[in-house]
Amino acid sequence: MELILPFPRREEPIPGIWGGRHSQKPPFPKSHHHSQSHTVIPKSPHSQSHRSQTPPFPKSPFPNAAFPPQKKTFWEAPALLLGMLARRSVGNRGNHLPAARKAFDAFFSRYPYCYGYWKKYADMERRGGCVFERGLQSIPLSMDLWIHYISFLQSTLDPGDPESVQKIRGWVTVFEAAVAAAGMDFRSDRLWELYVEWERAQGELRAVTALFDRLLSMPTQLYSHHWERFKEHVLHNPPRDILTPEELLWLRSKLAAEPLPKEPEPGAAEEQIRELVISMRQQIHAQNEAEVGKRWNFEEGIKRPYFHVKPLERAQLRNWRDYLDYELAAGSHERIIVLFERCVIACALYEEFWVKYTRYLERHTVAGARSVFQRACGYHLPRKPNIHLLWAAFEEKQGESPETAPNRPETHPETPKTPQNTPKAPQNVPKCSQNTPEALLREAAASTPAPPLASFYAVKLARQVLKVQKNLIKARKVLVEALDRDPENARLYANLLEMECGADVRQNEGNAMSCFERALRSGLPDEAKVVFSQRRVEFLEDFGSSIHSLLTAYDEHQKFLKQRAARKRPPENG
Repeated sequence: MELILPFPRREEPIPGIWGGRHSQKPPFPKSHHHSQSHTVIPKSPHSQSHRSQTPPFPKSPFPNAAFPPQKKTFWEAPALLLGMLARRSVGNRGNHLPAARKAFDAFFSRYPYCYGYWKKYADMERRGGCVFERGLQSIPLSMDLWIHYISFLQSTLDPGDPESVQKIRGWVTVFEAAVAAAGMDFRSDRLWELYVEWERAQGELRAVTALFDRLLSMPTQLYSHHWERFKEHVLHNPPRDILTPEELLWLRSKLAAEPLPKEPEPGAAEEQIRELVISMRQQIHAQNEAEVGKRWNFEEGIKRPYFHVKPLERAQLRNWRDYLDYELAAGSHERIIVLFERCVIACALYEEFWVKYTRYLERHTVAGARSVFQRACGYHLPRKPNIHLLWAAFEEKQGESPETAPNRPETHPETPKTPQNTPKAPQNVPKCSQNTPEALLREAAASTPAPPLASFYAVKLARQVLKVQKNLIKARKVLVEALDRDPENARLYANLLEMECGADVRQNEGNAMSCFERALRSGLPDEAKVVFSQRRVEFLEDFGSSIHSLLTAYDEHQKFLKQRAARKRPPENG
């Protein structure tokens, strides 16, 4: 979702995810008096980690900061640390301000959804505008942050400054940015009311009417309150002051076509115009009331709309799932995007909602899906292999090269390297590339110090050589060398045995028997040896050329069973 902000941007834009005709503009029509240009600012990535446990805090980014050493022990409790540094920095800016800035920056690199600390950060700075702008790029749906930002701008106005008038005109840009980013939120009433009151204070009654026209069709929590405020606005102001000349002329022509009383009372025409204005919007209010009723139970089930590292209750997670399913069935793209953005704030540590979000966006905009993948994998869920694999599959489907696409899990240092989240070499490597799948797998196996991961690559390489190149001897050599490095890996023996048994058993019986013997002489657990011994007996029963070999294998299998039973038998009393 693109965010329209009135302040300059700091990074290259990521294409928006509104799709269709909304791809380059906010989901609201601009007011009639709004003509200033905007800078398109995308939402910047955030940071979170695993949903089921509190992620470890990074090491202190200011080991040599100029504040007493005992304060560094608060790093494990960042809330206390940031509050303490913010208070001390206000009174002693020279010593504590650099350390406090580093602390806040490090904290927001992992927890950008904590809007209250953006406020603390801005209060700490004498010029907090840039801090508010950074915070709104991170969490543009925060009503509190927008209201604090607007209050900050109000405090900077000087009534005696000639430039104040120009600044006030520029405020339309700020308010439009706020309602474009967060105005569709069900709980955005305070933001709309602030905009309405500001326009009324400026004497722009027609602008107030235009805002009410937008607000009356917006399902929000205080929809009935806005309807009553609109009726008061119409009844207490002359129609010529609150309506555009075109609408006023149309209403008068409509009333002129109707028969009037013989002796109309003074002011009757204005009263009729007021009644007509209200009645024309009564149907819009009724439709909006029906939309609110459809969402009311879902909104009541949202007990924690803000971010917190503590896990959510199951009832709230179920409510988010049902709410998203409802909006997806309703089919309004703009409302779906806003609800998903609200959901991933409260459920930032839950992988399922990020996955559901990306799957929806893949059907509408590739750039939007990639942007969500970047936020989820790069920052919020760096330790979740599954969503990294989904991102890798998404990029490969788009034709991205594994060397150039910034989607590989190992590009994120906090992602643990395991066979499940380590990228696999694709079969469709471009012809212009010098790296074949075999070369990529060999390089991965050679550069991996951990034996389990190296064995994983060896199995993949052996299958590649056997299935693609049809070279059994070369594939066997790969697995034998891997067994020399990792002799107690049962998966290597199983794959080697499968490969040997898949060949011509009349000519390959000796190699298959050698594999059985090597597994049974290794340091594998007894359970694994019993499995391999049983498979040897079955192999000789089906394909063996010597009855003597079968009987010998059967006798050895019985010995394995007795040894395992003896180890499992409990000691006798006495």
